[in-house]
Amino acid sequence: MTSASQDAKAVVKRRKVIQWGLVSIILTTLALGWRFPWLGFSVPIVMLMGIVGSLFNGRYVCGNLCPRGSFYDRLMAPISRKRSIPEWLRSNVLRWTLFVVMMAFMIVRILQNPLDLMHWGRVFWVMCVVTTIIGIPLALLIHPRTWCSLCPIGTVQSAIGGQKNQLQIDANLCRSCALCEHACPMNLAIVKHKDSGVVSEPDCLRCSECIAVCPVQALTFPNRKDQ
Repeated sequence: MTSASQDAKAVVKRRKVIQWGLVSIILTTLALGWRFPWLGFSVPIVMLMGIVGSLFNGRYVCGNLCPRGSFYDRLMAPISRKRSIPEWLRSNVLRWTLFVVMMAFMIVRILQNPLDLMHWGRVFWVMCVVTTIIGIPLALLIHPRTWCSLCPIGTVQSAIGGQKNQLQIDANLCRSCALCEHACPMNLAIVKHKDSGVVSEPDCLRCSECIAVCPVQALTFPNRKDQ
C-alpha cells in the first residue's frame, strides 16, 4: 500500500470519528431547538464556515465538518436505497431558485422581530427542521446526500470554490472499475473525467473516500494535506 493510500485511509477513518461527534449536534438542535432557541445558531455558524471554507477548498466543510452532512453519511447511508441522484435535482436553476426562496424566507422571518436574538434562533431552527424533513425521505428513497445536491449553502460553496484543489485522476492507472463512484457521498461521476486527468466536479466534498477505495491509487488531491 502506498503512502498516499495509507494517508487517505487515515483521513477517512478520522472523518468518520469526527462525523459521529457532529451527529450529536444536529440531533440536539432538532430535538431541543424549540425549547432552547440559541441552539439554532449552530445553523448560521455552519453556513458561515462553509462559505469561508469554500474560498480555500471548495465543499470541504460540507463534506467533513457539517453536522447534517454527517447525519446523512453516518445514520442515513446504511438504510438508504442508494440510487443515482437524478440530474434534474442537480440543475443550477433548481438549486439557485431554492437558494433565493430559503434566503427570502430567512430574511422575512427575522425582520418580523429583528431585535430579539432568540427569535433569530427559532428562525434558524425552523429552517433546520424543514430542510431536514425534506432531506430524510430523499436520503431514504434516493441517495444519502441527495439534499446536499440541493443545499443552498452547498450551492454557494460549489460556485465559490468548486474549482479549487480538484481531484486528480491518472488515466494510465484507472481501470474504470467505478469503485470510487460507489464510495462517493455525492454520487459523482468520477471515471468519465479520467482522460482529462482532472475530476472537474464542483460538488466534490474533498472527503478522500474515493481515494481510499481505489485499488490502483489512481486518484489524488494536488495538496496531500487535503487527503
